[in-house]
Amino acid sequence: MISALNRLVDLVEEHLGEELDVSAVSRELGTTEYHLRRMFSSLAGMPLSEYVRRRRMTVAAGDVVRGDDLLGVAVRYGYGSAEAFGRAFRAVHGAGPGEVRRDGGPLRTQPQIRFRLTVEGSTPMDTRIADRPDIRLVGHATRVPLIYSGANPHIQQFIAGLPMEQHQRLKALSDTEPAGLLQVTHGVEPDAPEGTELTYLHGAAVGHDTPVPDDLDAIEVPAGKWAVFRTSGPYPEALQTAWAATATDWFPSNPWRLRPGPSIVAVQEMAADFSTATCELWMPVEPA
Repeated sequence: MISALNRLVDLVEEHLGEELDVSAVSRELGTTEYHLRRMFSSLAGMPLSEYVRRRRMTVAAGDVVRGDDLLGVAVRYGYGSAEAFGRAFRAVHGAGPGEVRRDGGPLRTQPQIRFRLTVEGSTPMDTRIADRPDIRLVGHATRVPLIYSGANPHIQQFIAGLPMEQHQRLKALSDTEPAGLLQVTHGVEPDAPEGTELTYLHGAAVGHDTPVPDDLDAIEVPAGKWAVFRTSGPYPEALQTAWAATATDWFPSNPWRLRPGPSIVAVQEMAADFSTATCELWMPVEPA
């Protein structure tokens, strides 16, 4: 996977002035566009589309400072007009091409990314592959913005706003795997920029014959395989460490890739003060 990501970065550089066919590149590299984009965003901390935009404007800045014709620069990097190019340029650098040409800056440079796999064995991965039929996830859902780094305060605020009896009610509804109280993120596109809305559901997994109260939301998840990572320790630090390690350690070392579907955290045990927890992270996968 690491070599595939570095090849993708090389192709981005070769096609800065045109749209890169990521679907065709994925097939050439023996993976799927969904998995390639998800792995890129997980490891780079930004979606592929944002990286391409930043690299394009980084290289274009050199042409602008050098004095090249602005319309020619715009066309060179795939823009139909100097105005469209100027808007994109300002969005990255915080100043228009004319200002940068006059003053030499400001410039916000995006270095070329290189991915490296460092194997240290410092994060043991307690993992199993689960083959599950259709899953129904029920609970309280809301829309929140996507945040790539750190905890999502919008999700934290939503959970804190639920009465304690609702947590107990949802946990009691659970009658199938993933067991326990669930934290579900759903509807995230593989290349979604930060701030894009996703669905967060606080709930439980139930069988299809289980009656669902009318006041609860539901997400239907088709049958498939899941990689299940078990974590135990300080919360949420242990869970976040394991989540990061799936991208840096587990997927590059195992013959599985992500498939479309929700990510699920099953909270199985938690200290009364929420300081420690035992959780399972469920990620939808398919053979690579």
